[in-house]
Amino acid sequence: MAPDPAVVGVIGGGGHVGLPLALSFADSGLKTLVYDIDAEKLAKIRAGVMPFKEEGGAEILGRVLQNGRLVVDSKPTGLSECKFLVMVIGTPVDEHLNPSFMGVHKAFDLCLEHLRPRQILILRSTVFPGISSHIQRYLDERGLKISVTFCPERVAQGQSIREFRQVPQIISGFDPAAVAEVRELFGRFGTEIIEMAPMEAELCKLMTNSWRYIQFAIVNQFYMIATQAGLDFDRILHGCRFKYPRTAGMPRPGLAAGPCLVKDTMQLAAFSHNQFVLGHAAMLINEGLPAHLIEMAKREVDLTDKTTAILGMAFKAESDDSRDSLSYKLRKLLTIESRRVRCTDPYVQGPDIEPLDRVVDEADVLFIAAPHEVYRTLKVPRGKVLVDPWSCVETSRHR
Repeated sequence: MAPDPAVVGVIGGGGHVGLPLALSFADSGLKTLVYDIDAEKLAKIRAGVMPFKEEGGAEILGRVLQNGRLVVDSKPTGLSECKFLVMVIGTPVDEHLNPSFMGVHKAFDLCLEHLRPRQILILRSTVFPGISSHIQRYLDERGLKISVTFCPERVAQGQSIREFRQVPQIISGFDPAAVAEVRELFGRFGTEIIEMAPMEAELCKLMTNSWRYIQFAIVNQFYMIATQAGLDFDRILHGCRFKYPRTAGMPRPGLAAGPCLVKDTMQLAAFSHNQFVLGHAAMLINEGLPAHLIEMAKREVDLTDKTTAILGMAFKAESDDSRDSLSYKLRKLLTIESRRVRCTDPYVQGPDIEPLDRVVDEADVLFIAAPHEVYRTLKVPRGKVLVDPWSCVETSRHR
């Protein structure tokens, strides 16, 4: 007797966006298929090992593998039986900072023969405005009566499973009946549902990430202004925020990058025919911070014959995701400026990652690039220069 088919199929489901969603659907009682071409990730998932850090992920993965509600496959054949297809492949930006649609088209070409009429396609990753409509036409032209919806992912990486049940879900689509079914699907998480037109939802996702990126840029610009003048930005920030509600939410300065913020800001800029000047300015500020940090270090010591160290290669704290991390831009710049560059991170793996103790012992200048909790109690030996825009290290505050 053949096993029951999956209800939900997640295309590209082995990554940071797809797997937590697949686990959540499976844990809610729906048989869920994870389809991904990354064999290494699938092997880990089958073995009950999360391929990345995700709060609560390991426990749920073990549970849904054991009860059979989660299945994984490197072939798309099982997608034909699924009622809902969730695609987590978005539109990145190319070397010219324009959106690229090749990944979406390639994914559809691999899956096309396994799609069937009356399925509901849910686009989950960030897409350029109008892509939902483009994909609907793409499927219609091939005679596939599949309803396209766009329901953007809007949770914090690493905390997705928890936030699925806390953050309102945005849903959109072209067919009211399909939207109603998607509403019921995401209603399993018990959160509020916000319904929009597809392009409204596409812009909402881009604007949300652009807003956050601009917030980081503003405070990074403030940090540059203050430190160029030789002032203690910690004291200034404390004065801005302390018991003053209008600026209570001002973030700390620090490297702002990762796989979403700059990409989505540049997609919004492209959609506006490059009239989104605030977005472009934010990109210049945030991307320029690594060079500013090096200039700060050079005020204290000549880097030419020094060993420099980067602490934190992930794009944010307590993450193992190094995609688009500005730590690597900092490393490139330091390779030119200093004799040797060492790298360490408690979560990121790689041939260039060394133990923290060794890096701190051998480096002359330390840069805190990702404010991991382990660095808070770091003891910086006398005579070493510490550059810590986050004020992560407790002894660096008000230096």
